[in-house]
Amino acid sequence: MNRMRYRKLPHGEEKIGIIGLGSSSIQNSGEKEIEETLNLAVEKGVNLFDMASAESKPFEIYGRALRGNRNRVYFQIHFGAEYETGSYGWTTDLDIVKRSVDWQLRALGTDYIDFGFIHCIDEAEDLHKAEKSGIIRYISELKQRGTVRHIGLSSHTPELANMVLDMNILDMLMFSINPAYDWRHGEYAVGDADERLSLYRRCEKEGVGISVMKPFSGGQLLSAGTSPFKKALTEYQCIKYALDKPGVLAVLPGIRGKADLERILGFLDASREETDYSVIGEFAPSEAVGVCVYCNHCKPCPVGLDIGLINKYYDLAISGDELAREHYETLNLKASDCVSCGHCNSRCPFHVDQVNRMKEIKEYFGK
Repeated sequence: MNRMRYRKLPHGEEKIGIIGLGSSSIQNSGEKEIEETLNLAVEKGVNLFDMASAESKPFEIYGRALRGNRNRVYFQIHFGAEYETGSYGWTTDLDIVKRSVDWQLRALGTDYIDFGFIHCIDEAEDLHKAEKSGIIRYISELKQRGTVRHIGLSSHTPELANMVLDMNILDMLMFSINPAYDWRHGEYAVGDADERLSLYRRCEKEGVGISVMKPFSGGQLLSAGTSPFKKALTEYQCIKYALDKPGVLAVLPGIRGKADLERILGFLDASREETDYSVIGEFAPSEAVGVCVYCNHCKPCPVGLDIGLINKYYDLAISGDELAREHYETLNLKASDCVSCGHCNSRCPFHVDQVNRMKEIKEYFGK
């Protein structure tokens, strides 16, 4: 069945499919396979495509395959990714950036960019170079002309993402989210759990959507042999983990062809048991114990409370998100409906005292 679900971009009217596609691996397939994969993706409702490719090869193929569906898809184009040699390169040279963006537009057969990303800003020096060279100003000018519809940033570093958020120019953040990175395991595990979650909450509060890269930690989480936790997670568990984070609109795994696409889209029909990532509670670090991660392993609540959502709205509200209170008000059942049976406490893999949390939330919201 694979019926796509969508989330609205806060700073726009675009409805983004919760599963998008990265392009880092697909160049390993033949042209026919790539075209058929893209056609199937659109047929299944995939509409967000990230174009930070490992090679130049996919661009013209994407252009041919998606030309008739341009009004149904959204491209993430990276200002700083360049392909003059045929392989991916990173640059902050404005002239090279302009040539690369022009080439990408021609190859994709389009005259506008849905999301123009300041590309891969992970160090303060990277941001300084992007500002000094005029890249950020250039993207802003293209947005004023209508060539760029929305400005985005790709980063692996919470501190740098917050610095660009301070500029008040972003509509989208592409960020690496998975249990390994959130808990300081892996090459891009920058920032502790609280710092990373605080970034996600800030994005939701300020209406900046998050598109997720590296949901499987480069595939390491999918094998017990390579997982930092010595236990494998499934693709569906990783996707659900990312989608449950505040601010997240879509997860963009890299795929190699139709078989990968069909398997990933199976997430849309997966059962709650198949997407349940509460197993990560077994190897949660001390900093994560006692913190609700909205995994909903506490379900079903005998009364019917959506405990994860109640917690999420509370966490967002106390972090300053004014809309979180309004969202909480729309819930049919609120913290005040908790009967303190303790069922959730006994099931929580992170040892959160949800009974007391419900009392705290009731007092905060007044109901």
